[in-house]
Amino acid sequence: MSKNRFISDAINASAETAEDRVKLTDMVAEAATDAPADTTTEDGPSDASILNFALNLEYLEAEFYLRGATGQGLPEDMVGGTGTPGQVSGGRQVDFRSPLIKNIAREIAMDERAHVAFLRGALGKAAVARPRISLDHSFTAAALAAGLIKPGEIFDAYANDRNFLFAAFLFEDVGVTAFKGAAPFISNKTYLDAAAGLLATEAYHAGIVRATLFNEGLVDDSVFDVVHKISAVRNAVSGPAEDDQDLGTKDAANLVPTDEYGRAFGRSAAEILNIVYLDAQAGSAGGFYPDGLNGDIVHGTGPTAD
Repeated sequence: MSKNRFISDAINASAETAEDRVKLTDMVAEAATDAPADTTTEDGPSDASILNFALNLEYLEAEFYLRGATGQGLPEDMVGGTGTPGQVSGGRQVDFRSPLIKNIAREIAMDERAHVAFLRGALGKAAVARPRISLDHSFTAAALAAGLIKPGEIFDAYANDRNFLFAAFLFEDVGVTAFKGAAPFISNKTYLDAAAGLLATEAYHAGIVRATLFNEGLVDDSVFDVVHKISAVRNAVSGPAEDDQDLGTKDAANLVPTDEYGRAFGRSAAEILNIVYLDAQAGSAGGFYPDGLNGDIVHGTGPTAD
């Protein structure tokens, strides 16, 4: 969908009458911007803030997958914007042994790149720049917290197929719960529809990664233990809810993490930030985002500085 068509659809969805549509179109033209209407729900952030929060997360996923699949990150014309721009440390092309995992990595990489392009197009001049991203020290910190490595050791997410899958598992369920958690706060139906499409894609990605890891576990039982430890760390840092789920066992799979009604669960923005900042009482930076996110939604569940 083109940027202009997306904005046109958003105007039509927000307007109740033809007169409303004319007024909204005039407002957009007068503002000389392609950014979405800065509508805000009664108890939540504006649609633009939510889309920019999603864009920050998509920058991380795109850089992770693109570097693993192709050896290169996002091009320079896809990383600028408002806020403080940052570089990416770490990441390189994986010498995949499995043709299946290589193809999974490449397809997801292209999807994540497309997500970045779509959100930047929808936000126009309001799109935030890519913040500084860590794909090296952050994975080591996460692996250390999970007990996968000892102090002084390094976890290289790009060393082999399995390490790459473990790192992907850390991200994918987070993306699903982030979009699910944000959905109730999106006021414009067109933006909600777009978010639903992104959520569905992220859910496909998560399911593929979980199923592939489960298959690896059928060959090597230790995979289930590693995934359990990663899930436990996410659960510990995200917030008080005991909702994160591992893969189960080879005899009782848990490929789709749902509640008792078969529904995917959502997380608040603060809980998501706790995970990506790798801190149960996160402030405004850390982990995969050493300098924090760009935009209005940047703070975890930790106390706000006076």
